[in-house]
Amino acid sequence: MRSTKLILCILGMLGVCTSAQQVSPQTLAQSKRIVIAASAVFDGKGGRVLRDTRIVIEGSKVIAIDPKAGPVDYDLRGLTVLPGWIDAHVHLTWSFGKDGKNVGGGETTQDAAYRTASNAWLTLMGGFTTVQSVGSPLDVPLRDVIAQGLLPGPRVLTSIEGLSGRGERTGTPDEIRAYVRKQKATDADVIKVMASGGMLQGSKTLSQEQLNAACDEAKKQGLRTFVHAPKSSTAWGRRTTI
Repeated sequence: MRSTKLILCILGMLGVCTSAQQVSPQTLAQSKRIVIAASAVFDGKGGRVLRDTRIVIEGSKVIAIDPKAGPVDYDLRGLTVLPGWIDAHVHLTWSFGKDGKNVGGGETTQDAAYRTASNAWLTLMGGFTTVQSVGSPLDVPLRDVIAQGLLPGPRVLTSIEGLSGRGERTGTPDEIRAYVRKQKATDADVIKVMASGGMLQGSKTLSQEQLNAACDEAKKQGLRTFVHAPKSSTAWGRRTTI
């Protein structure tokens, strides 16, 4: 193993420490100023590397990169620090059962809860400080306990459940807009739209008018749209994703 290790994330590392101590984000936001010393820092702006500097944090935000800042709270000299990674498509509640087979994300047993907590922890330890977990109502309590500092894990954005394309049976554009508003009311962070068949199929399951309604209403509600469209044409996929 190389002597120089790679430490993934700045705020993510602090999130591990504060979560382990069951400190909520509200408490973190009111916490004192923190200074981290590092031999190398990737600033996340195109690969630039800052040498022998210090990161100044107040609450949950990096407010300055100052090589003279002090006093130092975390001495990471000899290590490399970079911003936390973001994974835009995960299923934190999915896991493998005792038989080694995928049990999906709908299992509500105690074992499934422990596996989900393990998924969140391992994702954070892999350097991912934000994930978009798309397609399970069980994402909601997971997201909330992590945000409360009761469980270590990445910040979770969830669609709760997806809009499955079924042609005309999916609903009129107005009905789809109502669906999006309902998802917003149930505290979804993103709208997931199944716009084509399964992973081995590429036929469209929603019309352009239906897609436009879902994406436009989501934008009006301040939500991002995640369109599941395997094997769709490049132009069509580009048109329907935000």
